[in-house]
Amino acid sequence: MNNFSYIKKIGFHVLLGLAIYAVSFLSKVYLFAICVYFANQILTAKPSQKPVQVLLACAYVVGSEVFIRMTGGNFLYEASKYLVILFVFMGLFTTRLPSQPIGYIMYLFLLLPGIIVAGLNSSPGSNLRTDIAFNLSGPVCLGIVALFCYKRKISFQNLNIVLLYMALPLVSMTVYLFFYTPDVRATVTGTGSNFAASGGFGPNQVSTVLGLGMFVLTARFFMLSPNLFLKIISGVILAAMSFRGVVTFSRGGILTALFMIAAYLFFYFKKVNIKAKFRITRLVVIFTALALSVWLISSLQTGGLIENRYANRDALGREKEDVTTGRSDLISFEFNEFLNNPVFGVGVGKIKVLREQKEGLLAASHNEVSRILAEHGLFGVFAFLILLLAPMVLRFKNKNNVFFYSFYLFWFLTVNHSAMRIAAPAFVYGLCLLDVRFKTKRKLKLPVRKSLK
Repeated sequence: MNNFSYIKKIGFHVLLGLAIYAVSFLSKVYLFAICVYFANQILTAKPSQKPVQVLLACAYVVGSEVFIRMTGGNFLYEASKYLVILFVFMGLFTTRLPSQPIGYIMYLFLLLPGIIVAGLNSSPGSNLRTDIAFNLSGPVCLGIVALFCYKRKISFQNLNIVLLYMALPLVSMTVYLFFYTPDVRATVTGTGSNFAASGGFGPNQVSTVLGLGMFVLTARFFMLSPNLFLKIISGVILAAMSFRGVVTFSRGGILTALFMIAAYLFFYFKKVNIKAKFRITRLVVIFTALALSVWLISSLQTGGLIENRYANRDALGREKEDVTTGRSDLISFEFNEFLNNPVFGVGVGKIKVLREQKEGLLAASHNEVSRILAEHGLFGVFAFLILLLAPMVLRFKNKNNVFFYSFYLFWFLTVNHSAMRIAAPAFVYGLCLLDVRFKTKRKLKLPVRKSLK
């Protein structure tokens, strides 16, 4: 992708965010256009290009998911996960798997007993289909993406385009957020998550995807902005996205982004030569100044309350008792239910019902690890171990992917603070499994001259 094409794409998505803010119905048209455009791209691509087209389609859907939910464009709440599954199936049926992903086939089968247990324990008033769709769409999406990505070759250049496609809809969402809440100061009343500054939607999900966008823009700032103009564009978008992420007052997505960026810079710095190390060091100074500026503006716009939020204090500066904002209680309950039902678990979607019956609290899990243990029992333990260990085994054999630990951290940290409410952790996990290749220059073979005797 050349620089002009990149700028055109950014400009289009800036206008798209403004258009959807002005006419909310366009969000539905946007989702329909995504379905048609990317389905056509996959179907008409050459066999050698289909895998990349599938990844581009999934990346764009993942990037647009929260924006479309926020603006009421979804025909189903989990539509984005279903779209990712559909696009991956289109790829699975039209391309060969590069390797047999036995571990991920086992992972998908390990989810089945939980469905059976849920069916056996289903009460007359419950909706089994909805429970399964809500709780298993994420894990199943992850398993299917993993099947497709496992040891699949991709060039480093194409991987960066995949990441860009994930960030483009987030540019639109950032523009939308600035128009939706231009005056952040007027919406801040305490240190709780700020729905008004999150486009009227869930701050946790908004913060998570904006954090992912922060990582992608950071990578472009350091690696794919060869001139000052492109660095300014990447820096401005990064600053805007970071500011909107911070003022959601949802810490999980922003802290995850910082871990991703730190991992990326560490391994990128290790990989390059001395000359590039000096260049990166200079850019880190600029990047740090940019980050401090965003934090200062965020603090001024929130009257200093954002500092209290990250210091785990209330609006009056008093330290809060629970840094997890109630998540630890949910995890504790789920772990106790795992101990009570260690083999088969309580069944898919049943932990929420049990929590309401026993504690009078109707709350969905925020932690995918404790949820899979409680609802799937011992089968869930094995399923999670496959997810945890399989990428690390691949990493020992192939260390080409400079983004590996960033992707891995995003998946692990996100499922621990936000479960799998969105498709992003499922897809980004799949990116860990790709076999990233770098183009090497061909060596020129010189003709061998016979020596004269």
